[in-house]
Amino acid sequence: MSSSQCFENPPNLSSTCGEGRLEELAGLKTYVTGPSDSKLAVILIADVFGYEAPKLRKLADKIASAGFLVVVPDFFHGDPVIDFTSPNFNREAWFKNHGTDKGYEDAKPVIAALKSKGVSAIGAAGFCWGGMVLVKLAGTEDIQAAVILHPGRMTEDEIKAVKIPTAILGAEIDQSSPPEDLKRFGEIMSAKTEFESYVKIFPGVSHGWSVRYDDSNELAVKSAEEAQEDTLNWFLKHVK
Repeated sequence: MSSSQCFENPPNLSSTCGEGRLEELAGLKTYVTGPSDSKLAVILIADVFGYEAPKLRKLADKIASAGFLVVVPDFFHGDPVIDFTSPNFNREAWFKNHGTDKGYEDAKPVIAALKSKGVSAIGAAGFCWGGMVLVKLAGTEDIQAAVILHPGRMTEDEIKAVKIPTAILGAEIDQSSPPEDLKRFGEIMSAKTEFESYVKIFPGVSHGWSVRYDDSNELAVKSAEEAQEDTLNWFLKHVK
């Protein structure tokens, strides 16, 4: 389910960061940014550190600036990973309480709430843990496009079930989703001609880098910016 890389370079969580606002959506505390009357929405599904990660919210604001209503729900119900080095932190118990199946079920009412507000097309991006949730959503037609970034472990059956335009952005150095696995997933998706898909591996970066990059690492920053631009372009192309 997870590797030690899932916890590397943790963010300093902040409940007040970002240009957006806090709202309740489908019973979940949610960071919301962008035009509230937009017919086009994007859901960001966080890694284990949750929806208060500043770089995740910064990406949400960037996508919102292109005209999307962007929502970042608290799928961990106030219980993100705060300090994985603490002796009080039980990794196994945390993942049992916050399984990706539960994340998938929690995402459905969020999608319904957006549609009830008049949203007509929805994209989603999932990071690490969120990528494992998103691959399940991509097997439905509840959303219109998916970008899965440096996901946790996904299965071939989940990839075979994908029904919507899906991009997978992976890291060269990744124990959870090694490049060879992602390339094989890309081959499975590309055999389906009814929707567009691709896999892109970013050299020299590690699992989690797109929203947990080290600001002092020029390569990581540049690669994160490229991945974020790829994410936005996928939504501009397929969420309309």
